[in-house]
Amino acid sequence: MRIVSLIASATEIVHALGLTPFQVGRSHECDYPDDIRRLPVCTAPAIAVDGSSAEIDRLVRERVRNALSVYDVFTDVLDELAPTHVITQTHCRVCAVSLEDVERALQESIISRPKLVSLAPDSLDDIWADIRRVADACDVRERGEQVVSDLQGRMQRVRDRALRSAARPRIACIEWIEPLMTAGNWMPELIEMANGVPLFGTAGRRSPELSWSDFIAADPDMVIVSPCGFDLARTREEMRSLAKRPEWRRLRAVEGGSVFLVDGNQYMNRPGPRVMDSLEIMAEILHPDLFAPEFEGRAWERWRSTAP
Repeated sequence: MRIVSLIASATEIVHALGLTPFQVGRSHECDYPDDIRRLPVCTAPAIAVDGSSAEIDRLVRERVRNALSVYDVFTDVLDELAPTHVITQTHCRVCAVSLEDVERALQESIISRPKLVSLAPDSLDDIWADIRRVADACDVRERGEQVVSDLQGRMQRVRDRALRSAARPRIACIEWIEPLMTAGNWMPELIEMANGVPLFGTAGRRSPELSWSDFIAADPDMVIVSPCGFDLARTREEMRSLAKRPEWRRLRAVEGGSVFLVDGNQYMNRPGPRVMDSLEIMAEILHPDLFAPEFEGRAWERWRSTAP
């Protein structure tokens, strides 16, 4: 068995299933566990990704409008690796290499004719289904069931503890800054499991764009900023575009020091086994009296405005 994973979350699923020794290739975004970085890279972004969120959004929309892929797949590398399994996704053609991208590459060559395993994580149930899908495709079905059972049990224990709190803050979770997008998919479920109230986004549905007037009118108790694909340092930089808005400063969450930055690349926006860590991060932020800050500093931090 020779596995190529073209999604960071799928690489983590492969790891959780004990199949990392069989993985021979990865995407440019696969970076966990650390050992995976030694594997050949099979993809690259087709746009510059070092700009602001507004610049990235403009480039992505331009590619999509012209029916061009946001990612390149290296057919020659795949041919050399001769995979038996290639894992891709249909969730979002912008966030990661898509099934369409891989099928196009297969038409060009890929001598080994691998089995395609396509994931579609729109909700927590979908994440569990994806773990089972990879396990089934790789003939480790029992291990897949065990991984899902263990994760669900751990998450239930976090939920039970969070429910001890009388506080149930209203949460706005920002997934992209320009344009403003609030987190959908599994994120409303994580907020509810952490005993919070998600103000925007619907479980199982894509993250929606939101007008600033609606965001300000909601006046959330807490704001969690977790842009897709951005680490903490990058998110900290992007906060300047939020902080310069006069209406931003009037939000109760901003005035009360209840704005939090989270590494969205490693956690909130990665639908794999570390969704468990994402829930723990959410619980730490919402209920610091009940949860020790084990992830603070490396996965999340409180935003402190430098404005006068």
